[in-house]
Amino acid sequence: MIFLTVGTQFPFDRLTKSIDEIVSGSVVQEDIFGQIGDSLYQPRNFRAVAFMDKSEYDRHMREASCVIGHAGIGTITTALEYRRPLLVMPRLKRHGEVVNDHQVVLAKKFEQLGHILVAYDEQELPRKIKELKSFKPCERHVHRAEVAERIKRFLQELDKKA
Repeated sequence: MIFLTVGTQFPFDRLTKSIDEIVSGSVVQEDIFGQIGDSLYQPRNFRAVAFMDKSEYDRHMREASCVIGHAGIGTITTALEYRRPLLVMPRLKRHGEVVNDHQVVLAKKFEQLGHILVAYDEQELPRKIKELKSFKPCERHVHRAEVAERIKRFLQELDKKA
């Protein structure tokens, strides 16, 4: 099963509709289950719910062969935590899906690190979905102590300026 997730903050009809259209073709041979938020678009070719609780979300993430989603940090880190191959399509400001293009920046960085695949538009999705089946994400190494030290230095600098 492929798990499609668009997060809970906003619908992402562009991604949901694109996946629905792809499923109606022959690109995807596997069942898809989607968490699609308050989507105005209702898929015809796969089952979906608007929302699910955290335990249900985690269960779908664990059971999925791979994940397709928006480029939100929660989706990315959860897929990496469960070691699931992830394909993201960033929400874009020009489509009114977000207030800025932070998801593009996030997607590019995680893509450069070899953690995820990225489709930057709907036309790239079919090809990237084919790649997703054999994609092996690089393991993510979190350096909590270094991050904490950087935050500490940042806060100290702010305190000096105040």
